Amino acid sequence: MDAEKMDENEWKYHGEGNKSLVVSHSQRCVVLRFLKFSPNRNKEVVQLPLDFVKQLCLKIQSERPESRCDKDLDTLSGYAMCLPNLTRLQTYHFVEHRPILCVEIKPKCGFIPFSSHVSQEIKHKVCRYCMHQHLKVANGKWKRLSKYCPLDLFSGNKQRMHFALKSLLQEAQNNLKIFKNGELIYGCKDDQDSLSDWNELARHLKPFFFPANGMVNGPYCTRTIIKELIHVITMTLLSSTDACRAGNMKTVPISRGRSYCEASAFSKELVRNGKNKMESSGLPRGCLLYKTLQAQMLDMLDIEGLYPLYNRVEQYLEEFPEERSTSQIDGPYNEAFYEKLLDLSTEDDGTEAFAFTKVQQYRVAMTAKDCSIMISLSPCLQDECSAQRPVVLASKSRFTFSVSVLDLDLKPYESIPHQYKLDGKIVNYYLKNVQAKDDPMMSNLFKENEDCTLVLHKV
Repeated sequence: MDAEKMDENEWKYHGEGNKSLVVSHSQRCVVLRFLKFSPNRNKEVVQLPLDFVKQLCLKIQSERPESRCDKDLDTLSGYAMCLPNLTRLQTYHFVEHRPILCVEIKPKCGFIPFSSHVSQEIKHKVCRYCMHQHLKVANGKWKRLSKYCPLDLFSGNKQRMHFALKSLLQEAQNNLKIFKNGELIYGCKDDQDSLSDWNELARHLKPFFFPANGMVNGPYCTRTIIKELIHVITMTLLSSTDACRAGNMKTVPISRGRSYCEASAFSKELVRNGKNKMESSGLPRGCLLYKTLQAQMLDMLDIEGLYPLYNRVEQYLEEFPEERSTSQIDGPYNEAFYEKLLDLSTEDDGTEAFAFTKVQQYRVAMTAKDCSIMISLSPCLQDECSAQRPVVLASKSRFTFSVSVLDLDLKPYESIPHQYKLDGKIVNYYLKNVQAKDDPMMSNLFKENEDCTLVLHKV
């Protein structure tokens, strides 16, 4: 990528994230992730002429979603990482000329807090995602509640996983997007603009799932096609991934927390049908969901237990500001940083070292809770499939696939106070406006507490 020969008029806008811009140029689709400095990473780093960035931002402004137009792109950044666009990326050359389907899922936190520091019992029963949904709808972020619950997706039980994926397809919000040859065909373009037309989606998917000599054949209904898609996504999520560093980490026992969420629509349906046992088959250790969940569960203290340790670190850094670099708060995130994540102790010995370790583990956990999983699928013929290439089967077709993870920039240390305040807002809103409605006694209690005077009488 030659920064000297860049012409902003030759670039096409595809989308953006908080720190990144997805653009294409001369058949090459890339992600530009703006940086404040030139990082020492094994990535393609380009130095951007500042005038080019300004002109590019002006060119794409009219194409940006309304919800992001008030967010300024970093026109003063001197560098960017040039990353592959995983909606198009394929590892195998023989499929480059074939259509590519890509599903992006933001699974969110897949466990119920098991920490003894949790002050509200509801957090041991209802997951963060399900509680947060109510606050987001109340604030106008979304129009409708989603029936998706992360604990169903992370359960490893295919019935629960199918229900979770179907719920995402019904109410995608910003947790699911589907791309065809790099172009968004299904998902959320704006905060409230959900493209939930299953018939239109099925029209795009038919050639992938029910091909016949390159042509669509047979009276396959929308529901059947969606069912095929859900099956394929489930099987890829449960498939073993290539050996990676996460697989070598000490594991946090999955059984430490509750395996289901009381607010899950799937759980409520079971209760209505008189079934009180929630099936949780468990995730295969080699699959990406398992590795993601293990990283998430480095949040062993919950934000309520972590926040006092954050304050301890803050106080220490105020007294010894030079320790900020040696403690690796701002990186580098190298072998030494990784070794610190292996300490899974939860007993506070009162030291700064314990506090630093738990803060860093929490940042990694929060990153895993907010990452995106990209599943790229491309049709392949039976004679093209081999043991070296992962393949998933559908009823009438087969796909070679790759699974990747996005948004792994470590969550900033400075965001911890915000997370602590947000946690309180989510829980308090849920207790007052959701649980209270389900429990008349709780409802009366909140009403009394809204405006009351305590009068003490002598006895």
